[in-house]
Amino acid sequence: MSNFKWTFYTRGGRYVNYDYCAADGTMRQQWKHAVVIVCVVFIILNISIYSNTIAWRDLNMNNIIYEDSIKFRKLLEQDQFSEKFHPVGTKRRFPQCIIFGVRKCGTRALLEFIGLHPQVQNAEHEMHFFDEDEKYNLGLEWYRKHMPYSYPEQITVEKSPRYFITDKVPERISMMNSTIKLIVVLRNPTTRVLSDYTQVYYNKLAKGVTFQKIEELVIDPYTGEINTDYKAVRISIYHHHFERWLRVFKREQILIVDGDNLILDPVSEIKHVESFLGLEHRITQDNFYFNKTRGFFCKKQGSMEKCLGATKGRPHPGTHPSVIRKLNKFFKPHNEKLFKMINRTFKWS
Repeated sequence: MSNFKWTFYTRGGRYVNYDYCAADGTMRQQWKHAVVIVCVVFIILNISIYSNTIAWRDLNMNNIIYEDSIKFRKLLEQDQFSEKFHPVGTKRRFPQCIIFGVRKCGTRALLEFIGLHPQVQNAEHEMHFFDEDEKYNLGLEWYRKHMPYSYPEQITVEKSPRYFITDKVPERISMMNSTIKLIVVLRNPTTRVLSDYTQVYYNKLAKGVTFQKIEELVIDPYTGEINTDYKAVRISIYHHHFERWLRVFKREQILIVDGDNLILDPVSEIKHVESFLGLEHRITQDNFYFNKTRGFFCKKQGSMEKCLGATKGRPHPGTHPSVIRKLNKFFKPHNEKLFKMINRTFKWS
């Protein structure tokens, strides 16, 4: 009778003993079992080592890619690098036209639509250069470097709706370019108040925050009259803000776009803009299609179609008709002052 003892050590430092007895006739079977176990342990060890190697390699590669992306992004932000990667003959230029308001009147739609013209280059983001001191103190060269590249025959357009209501902006823009062309989009002031409220309402709703009903904001609870402390109402008193701009710029330097008509008939309003900017009439009905789901016109360029973001065209929360009537009555004398100031009327009931 002969006995054999095999000891196998696992990766965790543990051991397993196997005894084999030749005399009992089971040695061959136990030997087979031992071989199987050895193979299994070997495979597990190799898989583990391979997995760890791959994980470390992927981790290192991710770190390398992440670090390289940061370096590349920083490199892109350097003007001397970007100067090498733009079409020959283009450069960053100060805007020759600024859309300076009004919030919730269609400024984004106007910028997107006029951007269909081959001779127009739009600033991608609202700069807020002239209304935010922190940015303004960075200087005009900083502002220029944030404009898009353009050819000499193209017009650069920037839009920041807050310019309209900020006291110091007209003088600041004039100091940059006293002959600049300016565009302001106006719409029915009552509709603008509702749209302004709607944007804030949905923003609060997305954050799970309860927001006051519009009646509670628009109507003064003590007098029952329109609450002029509500910012949305103050913005819609157009003549109060427009007067500031006319003290600095000539009336012919400012084009007023009908925001209500821009929704219904964008082509006719864009033609006014093209004429104002001295551009050929290149934007036609073929550049638009009516989106029945969204309920407004979207732009089309060749086979490419694009609508404004999901935040545009949202339904207004229910408003009692009496509130609408109060707003219309309140704005009527203010509208008349505006019409006289700009020598133009709008069909605002």
